[in-house]
Amino acid sequence: MRTLKITLAYDGAEFSGWQVQAERVTVQGTLRDALQRITGEAELPQGSGRTDAGVHALAQVASWHTASPIPAANLTKALNDTLPPAIRVLSVEDAAPEFHARASARRKTYRYRIHRGALCPPLLARYAYHYSFPLDEAALARAAALVVGEHDFTSFAAADPDRQARLAAGKRGGGAQPILQDDAAGGEITNVRTIFDSGWERVRREDDFCPRDELVYTVIGNGFLHHMVRNLVGTLLLVGRGALSENDLRRILDLRDRSAAGPTAPPNGLYLVSVEY
Repeated sequence: MRTLKITLAYDGAEFSGWQVQAERVTVQGTLRDALQRITGEAELPQGSGRTDAGVHALAQVASWHTASPIPAANLTKALNDTLPPAIRVLSVEDAAPEFHARASARRKTYRYRIHRGALCPPLLARYAYHYSFPLDEAALARAAALVVGEHDFTSFAAADPDRQARLAAGKRGGGAQPILQDDAAGGEITNVRTIFDSGWERVRREDDFCPRDELVYTVIGNGFLHHMVRNLVGTLLLVGRGALSENDLRRILDLRDRSAAGPTAPPNGLYLVSVEY
């Protein structure tokens, strides 16, 4: 058996998220079907994490076990000939037998795009959150920096009823490495995560085809909870509007109470940018 590392990009607007679901079109299910058509093998590819419906990926990573002798480069071409245009396989590589897209991950980068113009161009509507309210960008930057470091992010975690089952499945798999999304403490379910970088950047581009006037939030961490990035963005925007202060953000972190934080930002502005191993 071979272990393959599959790196892919996708337009999340086309799918009901990453995770396979009955009677819904998902990225994981679509990738599995393409692999089965090519190799005759029906094993489900395992992603580095679940992206929600409407969330995009520039470089999601999946691991997959196969007995097929098809060379990795040929499989890359065959997958792109089989998959719909909304999913593109960037590369297929042979990996070590113990490689697991989720359990082996060490850092992830997410980016959230907010269009700041009075009108959102139609070609951006699926790919950025239109938010034209006045914002204090200096306050946004200071607030974003407050989440850097190791914190309990319970206040920014949505309920995740499948979490215990995923942790149990990971343990049955026998991996010695922690599953970062569920097991950052090495055995117990915890909402503690380490954020390495968190900041905002202003992006402007004059272009008749698709003009951009955006605030872009980038966050890098060792793992993320369900809806964590979108909940952080929704809360940071309240700081930018003056509805919350930087001290309020510190208090929300300490409370470990989801009801204390801001709303969940829409999925269309969120991108999984990269996964590091």
